[in-house]
Amino acid sequence: MGEPVIESMAEVRSHLADAIDRARRDDTPTVITRRGKEEAVLVDIDEYRRLRRIAEQSEDAWLNQLADAAEAEGTTGSVSLEEMASQLRSHHG
Repeated sequence: MGEPVIESMAEVRSHLADAIDRARRDDTPTVITRRGKEEAVLVDIDEYRRLRRIAEQSEDAWLNQLADAAEAEGTTGSVSLEEMASQLRSHHG
C-alpha cells in the first residue's frame, strides 16, 4: 500500500474519480480532511474487505479468549459466547 494522499473534502469532491482510481490502481488511500481535521479514508474495496476480515477475525479471537477465561472460572452468572458477542456489537454500534 502506498503512502496516503491527504486532501480536503473539496479537493476530493472535485476529482472523486481520480481518487477512486488511485486507490484501486495504485493501492494508494486518500485521507479526506474537513476544516483541517482527518474525517475519512478512501481505500480500494478489496482493501476494505481485507481490513474488515482482519477486524472480524481479531474480534472472534478476543471473544474466544474471553469465553475460555470465563469457562475456566466456572459457569455461575456467565453468558454464552453468542450473548456476549451480541452485547458487544450492540455496545459498539
